[in-house]
Amino acid sequence: MTPSPMHAAISCVALAACAAAIAQSSGLDAARARYERTLAYCNDGHLPRPQRDACVRDAGMTWDRAQRGLPPLDDVTSPGGRAVVVVPQGAPPPLSDSDTVTSPDGDSTIVLPADGSRPLTQ
Repeated sequence: MTPSPMHAAISCVALAACAAAIAQSSGLDAARARYERTLAYCNDGHLPRPQRDACVRDAGMTWDRAQRGLPPLDDVTSPGGRAVVVVPQGAPPPLSDSDTVTSPDGDSTIVLPADGSRPLTQ
């Protein structure tokens, strides 16, 4: 069988596809190794619980982004200036602050949704 230009072209395309798959695989392998190192750092016992939880969350989000799962995040200050909200990049800003009402038994404060809806009375 004599090799034709068509066989050579198909072989080149197949070789390029294999090279791209290997490059992507090695990138994911490196990201996975980085994720596991970060988790080991987060869980080695030197961080207080809130910082440990944030460290694990950040490691997971970085791993998800490496797999093209999550968009990068932005810190957005709430309209009332009382909180910083973490939202995906490009998401609309948080709604305005909510009002509060006291529960019917007087034991708790209920934060109403920004749309102004009221809780059901019993």
